[in-house]
Amino acid sequence: MTPPTVTVADVMLRRPTVHPAEITVGAARTAFETSPKLHLLLLMRDGALAGTLDRDDLTGGADDAAPALAVASLTERTTPPGAPADRLRSHMITTGIRRLAVVDDDLRLLGLLCLKASRTGFCTDDGVDGMRRARRDSDGD
Repeated sequence: MTPPTVTVADVMLRRPTVHPAEITVGAARTAFETSPKLHLLLLMRDGALAGTLDRDDLTGGADDAAPALAVASLTERTTPPGAPADRLRSHMITTGIRRLAVVDDDLRLLGLLCLKASRTGFCTDDGVDGMRRARRDSDGD
């Protein structure tokens, strides 16, 4: 008997950090500067994903006061929840993409697919929560 296919929905982070679609370029730059583990900003409007930003999107000369959505993209940054996780992992390794927003047909955000730095698998909610706790604990020293 063939084992069931592991899908993106099985391995995605279910509680990703989101930002309002109205965020400015300057605020987006600050978010990246203050959180080295942050690789993709998920910009939300009315419960739907309006755009995504990675660090490279902000390297141009966009004014800090400009809306970040103007330089955001959804192209090749989203995946459906039913996609096979192993096939997508191989694609992510090949392309160098480490984060993909998981969305339904209406662009409702369901989660975030987060390829580990080791490229051996995907980040888990428990692992992310543990890193956040460790960071908070070390900041309190």
